[in-house]
Amino acid sequence: MSFLLIAGTLAAAAATGWLGIEAIARAIQDGNREALALSAAARQLGERTVDLERSARQYLVLGEPALAARFDTTLNDALAAIGVLESAAPGFAASAVEWRTSAQRIRARLDAASTAPTDSASSQADTTVIAANDANTDFALLSAHSARLATEVEHHLARQNQAVMDALDHERSTVAAQILAALLLAGVLAALSGWWLLRPLGRIEHAISELGESRLARPIHITGPADLRQLGERLDWLRLRLAELESNRNRVLRHVSHELKTPLASLREGVALLADGVLGRLNPEQREVAGILEHSARALQERIEQLLQYNASQFDARTLNLQPSALLPLLREVGAEYQLLTQARSVTLELAGEAPIVPADVGKLRIAFSNLLANAIAFSPMGGRVRIEIGIAGDKVVVDCQDEGPGIEPAELERIFEPFFRGSRSSPGASRGSGIGLAIVREFICAHHGNVRALPSERGAHFRIELPHA
Repeated sequence: MSFLLIAGTLAAAAATGWLGIEAIARAIQDGNREALALSAAARQLGERTVDLERSARQYLVLGEPALAARFDTTLNDALAAIGVLESAAPGFAASAVEWRTSAQRIRARLDAASTAPTDSASSQADTTVIAANDANTDFALLSAHSARLATEVEHHLARQNQAVMDALDHERSTVAAQILAALLLAGVLAALSGWWLLRPLGRIEHAISELGESRLARPIHITGPADLRQLGERLDWLRLRLAELESNRNRVLRHVSHELKTPLASLREGVALLADGVLGRLNPEQREVAGILEHSARALQERIEQLLQYNASQFDARTLNLQPSALLPLLREVGAEYQLLTQARSVTLELAGEAPIVPADVGKLRIAFSNLLANAIAFSPMGGRVRIEIGIAGDKVVVDCQDEGPGIEPAELERIFEPFFRGSRSSPGASRGSGIGLAIVREFICAHHGNVRALPSERGAHFRIELPHA
């Protein structure tokens, strides 16, 4: 309906302008036809006036009846032209009456000349001269009236042309105003329609963002057109479904971890009793088996704890307590925590560069940097070096971490951050982890709207963290 209203407004403006232009075009055509008719009538009147004077003068001199008949024919043609002028405009009536009066006076003189007595040739000649002298004044008046009518026709046509031009200018201004008003109205309608559509679309976008970030507590209510309201209802259904699935997942994880930890604790306690000889002395082979059982039980407990830790990190990544934070002191603190481990493996830790203050959750960044540094130290060879360099690239703070370990296969650069994925390369003497540490790094860095990736490197592994600082 909004699009139809906008199209109807523009169509109405176009139709009104077209009708106005059509009216002006018809007026111009009618004016041209009238101008042609008046010009032809004025020209015909002027020519017939000359013919009347010539016929009258010849008749007064010669007295031929054919000349009088020609005068009458010419007079009828002139009167027809006068009729055309009078029908075109009332303003020609006065001059037309005067012209008729002068023509009738001349006709009366011709009638008087034809009935005058002809006693002798000399008296007839005198009569003709007297009639011709009396008619000269009427001929002059007739020509003057004809010229005046021609002038009035010119003035009338000029006024008519000016009126058409004024009407055209007025119509042009009217059409321009109508088009401008139509455009303004269409713009207002488009703005209202856009607001009516974009407001629920903005809410839908916000609702989808909340669903993607697992903020499922707030109900989704969308107003606006029926189809968008229906979409909002489906999104709210999806919210409820995701909340149910998330709750089920956490419940299953808690139950599984609890069910595993309870028998695992009993298993470790039993293995400890065996190893301590409470149930009797063990021979070397039995003690070796007990050691293997204890190591496996401890490893299983670590896996369960790491699984719970990863699940907790996913939940914690949704809520951040952002504060202005300096990364360089934070990295120094994290490095100091691993001083004993670096000394035990004779690993040199280098920290260089500087960076501006960034909005960050210090606790979560500390966990991310700690896992990244622990991974680098664990895979470094004895006497190796781990270098952390911090800098700025555009609107990002860049943290590069490089070690001298076995590195990462090029095909595994993207998968290395997947939960429980462990690379195919390993360092001698390094224990293979669970594949959770780097996944937690990615969770926390992405929660800060940053990015972490593994870069190709000729020697060792190269990780790069990018955090926004603007």
